[in-house]
This record gives sequence, structure tokens and C-alpha cells, in this order.
Amino acid sequence: MLRLTAERLGAALVGSPLVRADLRWPSAAGVDLVGATVRESVAYGKHLLLRTDDGRTLHTHLRMDGSWRVARTGTPEAAGRNPAVRAVLATRAWTCLGLQLGMLDVLRTRDEPRLLGHLGPDVLGDDFPDRLEEGARRLGSDPRRPVCVALLDQRTVAGIGTIWTAESLFATRRWPWTPVGDLDHAARRELLATARRLMSRSVEVGRRTGLGAVEQSVHGRHRAPCRRCRTPVALGSTAGPGLRPDGGERAIYWCPSCQAPP
Repeated sequence: MLRLTAERLGAALVGSPLVRADLRWPSAAGVDLVGATVRESVAYGKHLLLRTDDGRTLHTHLRMDGSWRVARTGTPEAAGRNPAVRAVLATRAWTCLGLQLGMLDVLRTRDEPRLLGHLGPDVLGDDFPDRLEEGARRLGSDPRRPVCVALLDQRTVAGIGTIWTAESLFATRRWPWTPVGDLDHAARRELLATARRLMSRSVEVGRRTGLGAVEQSVHGRHRAPCRRCRTPVALGSTAGPGLRPDGGERAIYWCPSCQAPP
């Protein structure tokens, strides 16, 4: 989970000057961050922001395949020779390597709203309880959309991906393709509050164990017995319950018994 990644990068980089900053990205290849000190490592939704003391922010997005790894500076793992490495940031103690990143750019920290302003409230943000009403309104902004599609739209609420869309809908016994207009405001609030609870628990488990997720009820369990009713878990997509994920469609796992159509 990206919040754990942000915490690990922060523990490695914050407070010490960068002695190496190799950005292997066409639009950022000429940017020099050596000598700057990372003062903050922040996750917002699916975006990672490393803010430096000279007023700049290194912004990355992992997309589906990206990751950040941390190695002790000077070890072979810190060399960054892998062709998949897109960014290397190092202090004298630790080196952070960004592999297969889906997005990378450097901007002024004060310009971050231009980058993130279109996003909904961050489901794991400290201010999310105060913005829950806003999130519920955003979730219902297009009444015809299936709820699984609306949850994945980062303009609704930032940070919910395919895993927690499936798990939140299962926990609340919602058919994933229910039009959001069929859910009243209280039901939409419940769904978002459930997503935050499940994701927060995953973060806490990750902090204790180093793993990024807790045991899942439906996601990734196609044909396995439902943990509630033993019905085989089904696989659909954002295009519909009987359609496999293909192209731009996302996988949706669900229990046909516990989450029967209304």
C-alpha cells in the first residue's frame, strides 16, 4: 500500500541531504536534487510526494507495476543498474530506488494543487472523517454509474483501488454493479467509512509485519469458497458481472450469494 511506501521512504530519506539523485525520466533528466534535503514523504491517494527543503516536490505514481525499494547505500543492491530503475535517491546511509514507475515529475511544492486538485478526498487522510460527507456526495454524482466504477474513480475519493473496492462492497453486502443512485446518502457514507476502516487496518498490519495487506475475503479468490457462505467467489469486471477484465476494465471479485443483485 502506498502509505506504507511513503513511510518507508520517509524513514530512509527525511532529514539528510541527498548525495545522489538520478532521475531517469525524459522530462526530469536535467533536474538536480543533490544537496537538497527531503523534509516530508507524503501519500495522497495513489500519488507519492517527496517534498524537499528548497521548495520542490518529486512526484511519482506507481500505476500497476511500479515500486520503491530501500537499500543501504554502498551495497550492490543500491547500485541501481537494473534497467527498470527510473529514479535513485540516496543519502549517505540509505538509497531508494523507484522501479517501473508509471509517472515522475518535479514541480514546485506550491504547485501541487495543480497536480492533485481534481482528486477527491484521500480515504486515508487525517481529514477524511471531516470530508466523509463530501466523499458521499461525490460518490453519488453520476447516479447511473455502477458503484464499483464510482469507487475506483479517483475524482470521487482518492486511494481506493481494486482490492478495497471488492472488499468494501463485500463487507457491506453490496452488489458491485448497483447504480450509485440506488444507494441513499447513508449507504454511501457507510461504504466509504468501511473502505477507510479496512484500509487503515491493512496499514497497521503492514507496519507490524512488513506486509502490505491483510487476508482478503473475495479479491483474488476466484472460485474459492466465500468465507461467509461457502459459495464460490465469482470474477467479473467493471464492465459487468459476467465479463472478464480486458483492456481498460478492472477485475471485480464478489460473492453471488452474499452480494446478490437488489
